[in-house]
Amino acid sequence: MTDNSIYDGRTQLGQDSTLPQRPEDAQLDPVPNPHPDTLYLARFVAPEFTSICPVTGQPDFAHIVVDYAPDQHLVESKSFKLLMGSYRNHGAFHEDCTIDIAKRIIEAVKPRWLRISGYWYPRGGIPIDVFYQTGEPPKGLYVPDTGVAPYRGRG
Repeated sequence: MTDNSIYDGRTQLGQDSTLPQRPEDAQLDPVPNPHPDTLYLARFVAPEFTSICPVTGQPDFAHIVVDYAPDQHLVESKSFKLLMGSYRNHGAFHEDCTIDIAKRIIEAVKPRWLRISGYWYPRGGIPIDVFYQTGEPPKGLYVPDTGVAPYRGRG
């Protein structure tokens, strides 16, 4: 039998959850890192991220890639999925959404290092890509390319 006591106090893991209506209502749950002594990279990819333009109310779409080097905690994936879905009806510019996601992860798990890449689909004919990282990657950390090609339209 598995000891699930390490997850006590988590609000979503192993429970029924509803999609938060706003990012402010979403909670990222940290879970203990089983290998805090090892430098490694964890990646979340949200290829169908959606938010709302705060001016027009039209939907915006992005391919979001989050890379982080965990320290004592990992981001629990269900809570990450719920956070990402909570932006669906959230009115904010691309830059705001991308940086807000990064700040929420940093606050929740205090990673050794984090990089977020937001590849936004064109609005008004212009794609807006947003990139942020907390600093230089730790020495020895394998950081692969995000694998997302720049937008080329019909090329």
